[in-house]
Amino acid sequence: MRTKSHSMVMLRRNFKHVARNPMSVFNAILMPIVVMLMFVYMLGDAFSVGVDYVDYATPGLILMAVCYGLGGTATAVNADMTKGIINRFKVMDVSRGAVLNGHVISSVLTNVIAIVALIGVAFLLGFDPAAGFLDWLGVAGMVLLIGLAAGWLTIALGLSAKSPETAGMASVPLVMLPFFSSAIVPADKMGPGLKQFAEYQPFTPMIETIRGLLNGTPSTGDAIAAVAWCAGIAVVGYLWARSTFKKRA
Repeated sequence: MRTKSHSMVMLRRNFKHVARNPMSVFNAILMPIVVMLMFVYMLGDAFSVGVDYVDYATPGLILMAVCYGLGGTATAVNADMTKGIINRFKVMDVSRGAVLNGHVISSVLTNVIAIVALIGVAFLLGFDPAAGFLDWLGVAGMVLLIGLAAGWLTIALGLSAKSPETAGMASVPLVMLPFFSSAIVPADKMGPGLKQFAEYQPFTPMIETIRGLLNGTPSTGDAIAAVAWCAGIAVVGYLWARSTFKKRA
């Protein structure tokens, strides 16, 4: 109960910090919309994917929306460690687990806001999903799993970095990885080497699971692979974050 109440306090604190930082708001919420407008509105006619490009691209852009807010999370958690905030929390007898939980939950809530805004813009651009109610529930569940996995891994990276600046850079590979998946174009349209990388990297089954759910034709194989990747990344990130936090705090 103590950890839960402290986690809610940390959540309010972190969420206020995000809301008061224009750059964090832009990267986490507005940047995914800018990318959607660029790929769908400006470049969509250049891609041949067999369906309306907005329908193809939206699932990948949903995952990108999760990734674009990770830099701010990594920077914030590192700043707590390097600027002495954790020492103040220790004096106040704040649960250590609550500090990390607050960052994770704040990251997930920011993702949800960004994705809701992104889907709203997608509908304005002609997005026409065939998903039913249960499919949308599946999309929501997948988004939460991805957010939790990416959140814990990002916090681990932020805690391991030497400074807030390097912490922000540590999340760059996670931001770039969706571009080398099936987010923008199908993997089978890529060149040798890149095609195989796109097919077997973790983000592709996550995107394909969301894409299948939104099309009303979910794939069990993609869903199992996506959940397995999310669970594995979340466990590694959680254990790494807790271990690093104990050493540095």
